[in-house]
Amino acid sequence: MNVVPSLDPASPRVRFGAELRRLREAAQLSQAAVAARLGRTQTQVSRLEKATRTPSKSDAERLDRLFGTPDGVSFTRLYQRIVAQPGAPVWFRSWVEEIEPTARILRSWDPLLIPGLLQTEAYARHLFGQAPQISLEEVEERVQARMQRGRILDRETPPLILVLIDPGVLCRRVGGAAVMREQLDHLLEIAQRPTVYIQVVDPICLAGLLGAFMIAELPDGQPDAVHVDSSAAGQITTEHDTVSAIWKRYEAIRRWAYPESMSIEMIEEARRGWT
Repeated sequence: MNVVPSLDPASPRVRFGAELRRLREAAQLSQAAVAARLGRTQTQVSRLEKATRTPSKSDAERLDRLFGTPDGVSFTRLYQRIVAQPGAPVWFRSWVEEIEPTARILRSWDPLLIPGLLQTEAYARHLFGQAPQISLEEVEERVQARMQRGRILDRETPPLILVLIDPGVLCRRVGGAAVMREQLDHLLEIAQRPTVYIQVVDPICLAGLLGAFMIAELPDGQPDAVHVDSSAAGQITTEHDTVSAIWKRYEAIRRWAYPESMSIEMIEEARRGWT
């Protein structure tokens, strides 16, 4: 059974869910009845109430039409507060807030960097600090959001994490030798967990050169979701053809992966090189 991570009771997403449940029960409506009015499923409404699903703009507008704005409650304003929260691009929040926390298995490939879920604070801070025209405040917001994202690994029943990386990632200087030593020490430590598997991919493999991606296997028969990186906005989708294409690419890359024990030795050797 998946355990939903602790949620901040002060967050607008939690408030959105609490108000939805309160007004629904006051109106003596079932979740199924509200789902019919939103064009959603009962499960999706349940997840909105539990704050494990990020509402859409249309969800908020339809709920305002359904319930009005009793006691000054406006779902549209709550939605605006949700998408205005700092720390991650709006397009990525559905992945961070809705998909990753409920995934059973997360598979990732990264040809350039340590995957975000496994980054140390110093490594992430240096990466974000290289963004053009970014303020120190924005850097700190993004770093803290990334650290919060990584806490799914510390849950009582975390998802299974299957990580493929290019060996060049271990040698690419990010923030200097001290930062890299700490980062590779963190990889070695986290690889000891029974739910994390890290494999280095032979550099001869060309199938992954198009870019990084993640595949999330979700519970309860939900379709797999993928997140595909780009230099602009990235893409998050459950669309069958896209998901199938990414799965095929993942398997093509995995065929070139070294065994886990050999991969750990490669990380240890790279760690020794950062002196």
